[in-house]
Amino acid sequence: MKKLFFLLALLLCLSAGAQKKVVDSKTNFAREALQPYVDSGQLPGAISIFYNNGVQETCCIGYANVEQKRPIRLDNVYMQCSQTKGFCGVTIAKLVEEGKLSLDDPVSKYLPEFKELWVQDSDKDGIKTLHKAKNVLTVRMVLNHTGGFPFECSAKRNDVRGGGWSGGAPLRQVASIAAGSPIMFEPGTRDMYSNTGIDIGAAVVEVITGMKWENYLKQEVLDPLGMKSTWFWPTDKQLKKQVEMYDTHDNAPATYRLENDWEQRPYNDSHVFASAGAGLWTTANDQLKFYKMLMNLGIGDNGVRILKEETVKSILAVTTRPDNLGGYSLGLNAPKVDGENEWFGHGGAWGTNCMVNWHKKQLKLWVVQLNGPQPWNSAKDKAAEKFFSQTIDTSGVDAYTGRVK
Repeated sequence: MKKLFFLLALLLCLSAGAQKKVVDSKTNFAREALQPYVDSGQLPGAISIFYNNGVQETCCIGYANVEQKRPIRLDNVYMQCSQTKGFCGVTIAKLVEEGKLSLDDPVSKYLPEFKELWVQDSDKDGIKTLHKAKNVLTVRMVLNHTGGFPFECSAKRNDVRGGGWSGGAPLRQVASIAAGSPIMFEPGTRDMYSNTGIDIGAAVVEVITGMKWENYLKQEVLDPLGMKSTWFWPTDKQLKKQVEMYDTHDNAPATYRLENDWEQRPYNDSHVFASAGAGLWTTANDQLKFYKMLMNLGIGDNGVRILKEETVKSILAVTTRPDNLGGYSLGLNAPKVDGENEWFGHGGAWGTNCMVNWHKKQLKLWVVQLNGPQPWNSAKDKAAEKFFSQTIDTSGVDAYTGRVK
């Protein structure tokens, strides 16, 4: 009996570590499209990955640091910025799945300071006119940008160097300040893209779990998926090989940018706080693990299940907004009606993007760190069309073997 138990445990361990095999497409659609822009210096460097049901085209082109001639690689860290929102959405979805939270719960159930909110009607000559909010703010609203909150709250707008967000503030402080500030419209009636709303959602997670949101994320998502290079504070060693930032220009080479106004150096000291709206650093390798989990309806390529299939289908892959307010789910761009040709995912401020189609098991990942015009986008999109329209041979792709969690 002991021997049988040991064998079962061994099989589970081996299964949990199993990776789904990926076949090289042997195509170079992205490289051919992007090479002229790299040669001219307009595009410093980029990573493009197309994935179609087990067959993958991987393109690392140009440089992570042009001056050093350091090639861009899948293990270079970069700011994913707003792509962090989807990670918060997954933590909320887990709590919904476990029955610890309803999307239609009032935020005030967990954060009492949101019991009374004030809507700003006007701001003339520095005098704000307000009225008491009639609608109840729900968890759903803060995660899909219909809560009425501004992009950032005042806690993140006090940078002495004249920029914007300079490391942020603790999530509970952000939530408290947001609750005491006027909102822009009645909750649930309009949409306004807001890092603040996502941070409020993360603060709700903290109350329910009794953990800091970033630690809950690490325990329940990052570690199980093997995302060892994704965190809010990249190490000095990682930053030596980061994808550097550049400003792009029309018909001229890109120029180096030391930092941006919203996330300033140093990137990993005590002035930096975890933000669910836009804070994670990651690598292309790690991003693939997260988005393939979404594409595979909750199960990672390593076989570990993060969410149930129905959870992904019902509140992540499709909108959670009212019918008249467009598509957005929980921290993710998502269609109004899910269908075989629909994609969901998210982008980031400095050009990164990843979208997946769970019906067809397809993925498009794009990594740059750029500010300014990006004239190669049309060529990149045509390269994707060529890749996804070709006949795919999946005979060498193995089935999943590790559905153990």
